[in-house]
Amino acid sequence: MSIPLVDIADGTTEIVGKALDEALRTSGFLLVTGHGVPDEERRAARAAAREFFALPAEVKQRHAVAVGGHGYLGPGAEANAAAEGVAGPPDLKESWTVGADVPSGDPAVDAVWFAPNAWPSEVPALQATLERHMGRMRALADRLLEIGAVGLDLPTDHFTRHTGHPSYTLNVNRYPPLTETGPPTEGQFRIGAHTDFGTFTVLDREPGAGGLQVDMGGTWVDAPYVEGAFTINVGDLLARWTGERWRSTRHRVLPPQASAPDEDLVSLVFFYELDPDTVVESLGPPLGRTAAPPVRAADYLADKLAAITVSP
Repeated sequence: MSIPLVDIADGTTEIVGKALDEALRTSGFLLVTGHGVPDEERRAARAAAREFFALPAEVKQRHAVAVGGHGYLGPGAEANAAAEGVAGPPDLKESWTVGADVPSGDPAVDAVWFAPNAWPSEVPALQATLERHMGRMRALADRLLEIGAVGLDLPTDHFTRHTGHPSYTLNVNRYPPLTETGPPTEGQFRIGAHTDFGTFTVLDREPGAGGLQVDMGGTWVDAPYVEGAFTINVGDLLARWTGERWRSTRHRVLPPQASAPDEDLVSLVFFYELDPDTVVESLGPPLGRTAAPPVRAADYLADKLAAITVSP
């Protein structure tokens, strides 16, 4: 298996759809070019995030939230491997998280999935750059869902008819250097092995020695990096929706490496989900391979977020 490069500049054509389907059936990952997102916007978002992460710990902590909230997640807040039932040390990262914040009108739903975004007054540029990036990412994720539907010979809106008012999250992850974290404990990673939970994850990453690895049939493989390309992978709900035709593939981020003790990476990670009340039902044969019981999107996501939470 390999992680292919797919140019989506031609949009929802059968050729592009079949290329995306092939990638998601085999590895569950692909690199995407032709997405139209300007490099300078991604650089601006990362620069503003670095400005925030450089603030004193006590200042950042004023913005702390629980996992699933909008704000700051400090070191030790998450252990992603716990989503697979694996007990272990927390992940070696810190994050600024924002997401969908347009109310649905249901206070109970809005409190969990559409809470207002908070923005640090200490870094005025953060709001504009991340809001712009989120808008771009939502449009790209919908575009990928439409391309995927065409690749499956389904109506173009087969998936996106359930993303009229979706939940989504943008995590800006900082992976501190070894000189800051000290040596990792046994089994500790920047992000432990896990699968993602929603539909598509759109990742803008920086390459590094302690970077992304993908589980390819039981072998951990360094994910390829192409300048300007997004790394895309399938989440659990989308894999379930396609009857496991598309793979929700395990991946992890290596701990800081002794060979690069000063390596400090920042990733922009967009997790796209669905309208919270969507009931995900597996596609049957010949498209789907296995059928899972129907599940409400919000219930599945809430259980997974609870599993990875270490501390508020």
